[in-house]
Amino acid sequence: QVQLVEAGGGLVQAGGALRLSCAASGRTFSRYAMGWFRQAPGKEREFVAAISPSGTITDYPDSVKSRFTISRDNAKNTVYLQMNSLKPEDTAVYYCAADASNTGIRRLAPDFGAWGQGTQVTVSS
Repeated sequence: QVQLVEAGGGLVQAGGALRLSCAASGRTFSRYAMGWFRQAPGKEREFVAAISPSGTITDYPDSVKSRFTISRDNAKNTVYLQMNSLKPEDTAVYYCAADASNTGIRRLAPDFGAWGQGTQVTVSS
């Protein structure tokens, strides 16, 4: 089972940027599709981005498309989320997740079998 550790969260003003990283343990990282999700207080966990095992295919919901970019470095067992033009509504705990199913990139949280502990992102207005 892969283990995931997120880093890079913090407090930023609206319009600013943050880069999250997620380091994975194990030697099979390149086989996993990876995803980022977020959860604000009182809300359900929300899909933010996903990337295929090779990194050639990405997916975003409309709420973050053109502002967020997911990428990965399989040599470093790390996936990144570059977040630009941040808005107060982006405030949440951000989680990275791994999907070992090899069925393409997906958006539903139950499809991801491994999760990190989360990192807080707070965007002030």
